[in-house]
Amino acid sequence: MSSLKHVYYFQAGIGVLANAFLFLFHIFTIYQDHRPKPTDVATCHLAFVHIVMLFTVLDILSANMFMSLNFPNDLKCKALLYIFRVMRGLSICTTSLLSIIQVITISPSTFCLSRFKYKLTSHVIHAFFYFWSFSLSSNSNMIIYTVAHSNMTNILNVSKYCSLSSMDPIIMELYFILTLSQNVFFVGIMLLSSAHMVIFLSRHQKRSEYLHSINTSPRTSPATRATQTVLWLVSFFVIMYCLDIIITSFSIMLWKYDPVVLDIQRLVGSVYATISPLVLISSDRRIIGILQHVIDIALILKSS
Repeated sequence: MSSLKHVYYFQAGIGVLANAFLFLFHIFTIYQDHRPKPTDVATCHLAFVHIVMLFTVLDILSANMFMSLNFPNDLKCKALLYIFRVMRGLSICTTSLLSIIQVITISPSTFCLSRFKYKLTSHVIHAFFYFWSFSLSSNSNMIIYTVAHSNMTNILNVSKYCSLSSMDPIIMELYFILTLSQNVFFVGIMLLSSAHMVIFLSRHQKRSEYLHSINTSPRTSPATRATQTVLWLVSFFVIMYCLDIIITSFSIMLWKYDPVVLDIQRLVGSVYATISPLVLISSDRRIIGILQHVIDIALILKSS
């Protein structure tokens, strides 16, 4: 269990650094550009959400945090678990929004959503307002049912310090249906968007093969590279999310959390927040150019 916790600390550390770099880069880009790209705005928001989410889980695991703050443990648990669930909801919303943005960006003018293309950035900002409102309200039950860990019976431990008190069966079923419907909706959007992007990439590949057949050197367009990146993100998110749902569902059904299962769930639940900024950084030529320039300067200074 201790080794798994160390793995999580290492993973979360990388995730925080990568997301912080991505966040600062896109903040600077948005500040410099009077007409920022909608993907820059969405990526900046996603990086911020993941930073808060990773820090929140680190605080949940930290004994020093619970000892140092002069607040009742109940209040600390309620705040941390509520923030974590809100950020987790915003992560799935923003990822699905990113897939929709890419679909609109690459689609022709005949596409039904193409009318949003020219004011897409403002629509994205409005979407963030609805996402935050929905996530804050839909996870409000965490404030009611989260308690500090105690020797009470019929509670579900979600960390060493925090637990969930038992719910009324009807309320639990309603909450489960609401959460499941929300998740299915956003994952469904991701899958539909992915199918559309796969069709686009397939057509683009055929066009590239045709150009190659007439001795024209085919190049991967920026739209294609961005589409491939979003496809990787969506695919990875869906896989990790399904694993997380399976682990969480079994734990809730049995109303029992094993410490090892807790650590595995944290790893699975937060690995997307760590991997996604690395994928976005490695696929962005602007960032790669800056990093290459920094490396060149460092080599020159080292050699001089």
